[in-house]
Amino acid sequence: MEIQSAFSSGLQGFQKAKDDANQAAASIAANLSISPEDFGVGQEINDTTINQNTASGDLSDLNQSIVDLKVAEFQARASANVIKTADSVLGTLLDVSA
Repeated sequence: MEIQSAFSSGLQGFQKAKDDANQAAASIAANLSISPEDFGVGQEINDTTINQNTASGDLSDLNQSIVDLKVAEFQARASANVIKTADSVLGTLLDVSA
């Protein structure tokens, strides 16, 4: 395996994770609509809001977007580890050849 291809794979994975995170964040922002009534006090207001969001499917969309954001985080971490490993291998190869 070439070092350059490992760097490229890590970079591509990191860019995909960034794009996925941006898309999930935009979806979360679109699903969160806060009205002045949402700041009311009392459990019945909260229950009503939850029931309305559950009936419209907003909570399941929001949950999926949060999961997608977490997946993008893990993908970014894995890609960063690939880049670090490729950097380490390149450093080792330079040390050995010097």
